Amino acid sequence: MSLIRLDPLRNCQMKVKLVNTAAPPIHTKLRARCRHALQRARALSQRYMLDAHGMVAVEFALLIPVMLTLYFGTIETTNAMTAARRVTNVAATAADLTAQAAAVSASDINDIFSASTAILSPFPTNVVKITITSVVASSSNASSTKVSWSKAYGGASARSVNSSVTLPAGLTTAGSSVIMVEVAYTYSSPISTFITGPIVMNEVAYLKPRRSTEVVFDS
Repeated sequence: MSLIRLDPLRNCQMKVKLVNTAAPPIHTKLRARCRHALQRARALSQRYMLDAHGMVAVEFALLIPVMLTLYFGTIETTNAMTAARRVTNVAATAADLTAQAAAVSASDINDIFSASTAILSPFPTNVVKITITSVVASSSNASSTKVSWSKAYGGASARSVNSSVTLPAGLTTAGSSVIMVEVAYTYSSPISTFITGPIVMNEVAYLKPRRSTEVVFDS
């Protein structure tokens, strides 16, 4: 009688030990089966690895357009938000510089335009339009506000003198004035993947004169 001891360890290889060597045909058959099982396992593992690599390639091909869209979309959205904040700063700066003076000249206004547009850097400054207007309220009616003077930059249209202007409620009192700065900036994405068309960003800033009741334009 022959006894067979099987050890399933050591890389899934089976060791066959025959206590009694009286039956070599069984030993030969078991060895052949073990060899066949190992070959089959090796073939299956290689096939699985090939299938796994192919699956990864397919998944990557499906995900890469989404990942690129999210990446470029994040960049474009961040740039647009930065440009919008700078447009707000341009309006506030122009209003603040004008309101600090008791009187301004054409040279002063040009300096204010130059200083304000510099805030937009590194964004293009040739697509910004700025209008600085001094609005004066009637001495008898605070809600009756008209243009005292108006200057424009970058192709913007200056407001007509003595034309009526509607201001937010409570911004002026009778006989007072306010500096109004209007900014329009045409933003175009340098990538144009997520934001495909130009966006016009508008901002309006109001400030009361600090050194006088009205900022006078000295022509």
